[in-house]
Amino acid sequence: MKHSKKYRFSEETRDEAMRIARGTQRPGQTKEQTRLIAQGIQKGIEQYRKQQSARTRELDKKRKKVTQQAASPEVHEYEVQEKMVYRQHWLPWVLLILSWVVMAVYWFID
Repeated sequence: MKHSKKYRFSEETRDEAMRIARGTQRPGQTKEQTRLIAQGIQKGIEQYRKQQSARTRELDKKRKKVTQQAASPEVHEYEVQEKMVYRQHWLPWVLLILSWVVMAVYWFID
């Protein structure tokens, strides 16, 4: 191998880490300190990317497993009948009846 695995960072990551380090640079901070901060940021970015790729691989494995189970002829399919129950709130009905009662009372009084 030309480079060891320990120091294998992409140029994009290096540039991004240096940009972030320069953006958070304090007055009187040396170039060496900024470089060390950039290296820490670089390692954090690489670690985050590794975690994300591991999560992606796990999700792909789970998705693949589910699709294989769905395609498998051994899976028994059970029909589930859902009973739809519509429930309405009582307030509109009370208001409707109340308005009709008020109208009838007004009609009889007049």
